[in-house]
Amino acid sequence: MGKIVYLMGKSSTGKDTIYKRLLEDGSLGLKRIVPYTTRPVRDGEKNGDEYFFTDESGFLAMKEQGKIIEDRAYHTFHGIWRYFTADDGQTKERDRNYLTIGTLESYRKVKDYFGADRMLPVMIELDDGIRLRRALEREQAQEAPRYEEMCRRFLADSEDFAEEKILEAGIKVRFENDDLQRCLGQIRRYIAENTDIGRK
Repeated sequence: MGKIVYLMGKSSTGKDTIYKRLLEDGSLGLKRIVPYTTRPVRDGEKNGDEYFFTDESGFLAMKEQGKIIEDRAYHTFHGIWRYFTADDGQTKERDRNYLTIGTLESYRKVKDYFGADRMLPVMIELDDGIRLRRALEREQAQEAPRYEEMCRRFLADSEDFAEEKILEAGIKVRFENDDLQRCLGQIRRYIAENTDIGRK
């Protein structure tokens, strides 16, 4: 049985960069699971890369069809933004290894849906000061910066990734992203050692 490599961490820990690099690594052979969101598209984003972008009616239609595995609703300064994972056929090949990205809360729900034996959690961590600087730089680069939402998300991370919640989710291995290449190397070895990649 293949594994679902689940990448998670607080905002601005470098998850998106690590996600892209892991997908580009042909030796890992990971197939992406693309989550959904109703938030606005950021500058430089493309539908189907990090997310499938939809709206509230699209979310409700999939929910009515019983396709929603997990969903989170965030009351932002710009209205409700949803993020969700759907059983839409992306994981039908059970012998494949997959890669997706989400939160600690979404990881727990996806684990409940697929089973713990199919999951391989990858928790990314980074100093809060560095994260805040990165978040600010990213917003400043946007055509219409959303500073209030950036601050809300940064503060919410402290609660969402509280130490007790990490332990309750069964997360035992964490990766510090203070050096991207070193962090990527550690994650690649971890994936290889805990999937069929390491046994080929």
